[in-house]
Amino acid sequence: MATADLTLTGLRTPETPDADLLAICQQVFASFSRSDQRRWGETYVAGLATVPGRKSIRRIAEAVTGWRADQCLQQFVNQSPWEWEPVRASLAHTLDRIRPVRAWAIDEVVFPKNGSASVGVARQYSCTAGAVLNCQLALAVSLCTAEASFPVNWRLMLPDSWLNDPELRNRSHLPEDEPHRTRWGHVLDAVDEMILDWQLPAAPIVMDTRNVAGVEPLLAGLEARGLRYMIRVLPSTPVAVLRSGNLPTVGEIAAASLRGNGRTLTAAGRDLPSRRRFLAVSLSSVTGQPGQNGQPGQTGQHESRPALAARRVVAEWSPRRQGASATWLTNIVGATPADLAELIRLAGANAADLAEMGDASGLRHFEGRSFRGWQHHVTLASVAHAHQKLCRPSPAPQITSPASSLTPPMTFRPVRPGPTEQAS
Repeated sequence: MATADLTLTGLRTPETPDADLLAICQQVFASFSRSDQRRWGETYVAGLATVPGRKSIRRIAEAVTGWRADQCLQQFVNQSPWEWEPVRASLAHTLDRIRPVRAWAIDEVVFPKNGSASVGVARQYSCTAGAVLNCQLALAVSLCTAEASFPVNWRLMLPDSWLNDPELRNRSHLPEDEPHRTRWGHVLDAVDEMILDWQLPAAPIVMDTRNVAGVEPLLAGLEARGLRYMIRVLPSTPVAVLRSGNLPTVGEIAAASLRGNGRTLTAAGRDLPSRRRFLAVSLSSVTGQPGQNGQPGQTGQHESRPALAARRVVAEWSPRRQGASATWLTNIVGATPADLAELIRLAGANAADLAEMGDASGLRHFEGRSFRGWQHHVTLASVAHAHQKLCRPSPAPQITSPASSLTPPMTFRPVRPGPTEQAS
């Protein structure tokens, strides 16, 4: 990471963090109006990035500053009124400048809890764990590069029990204007923020939705915005939702096309076995609808005959299986099998990076209870994770994947979802 053009701010610590960590802090904390906020931000990020074991505020204060500064650090993380959105936007733009971004990956992140006092905690079903847990549930949007993924935007999914209880809202300092949103509403709101407010160049959206019912509102929302996607779905997922008529499921299309149509892609790298077989089937060959110049169709125009020509079913299977072992829906036309395999690899790599981040960057070590404190912590943990990955990058995967079919700029069509956007 180049730091020559950045002015470093020193920490009053017995062991000063390295220049790269201070450089990235200097850049992403540019929105802080006070020098003490920048100093405590650097201190907290340094602790998340370097302190071994559990990264509590007390341990960070003692290890990084050398004195009992935990009350000051506690106030900075939990009570200080600094805005987290500019820090996230600055981190995203910094990463976008120094690493080619190939996709945006969206994943659920689980924060297990023992008690019930932290904001958003409830016994609720986690799609990632496949079980009911006492936890907080969040969505993270990560910028995926060939080497690593970097979460830059976060949404805490609040249960109705928190949104509808004035006492709980007051106790956690939940903003009055924090609305109820469905899972897909959170996803689309985060994507809109990154493109409209942050002015970030859009990339293909990758997401695993196998354990979430009703994916059509997500697909329709992404298509209405002109965004490309690769979404993993269950084989039982309909290729579209119609008011009348029937269309086959993703699994039925894959099964009918397996014989003779599969192509073998040889690839190697992190989270990708050496040989995988992929099949891509255009839905225009199934529905008989004409193409639309390779562009996703607008939703809501002809609901009985949706514009499906740009949708494709992608299936993966091994020679030992009779059916598909994994299925996706995508609207990326003209992509090679290597392009599609790379997006699938990035989704798996992002899940692995988020799991590693839980302990390595202290993501799951936050002990505060307030909504503001949670937002501050996950933002600062994202900065610490970026430092760790940029300064200790993983080896680049050895995949030959022409970038031409994935990198053309997309025309984003602004669509702001309402706070009560419906989705299952």
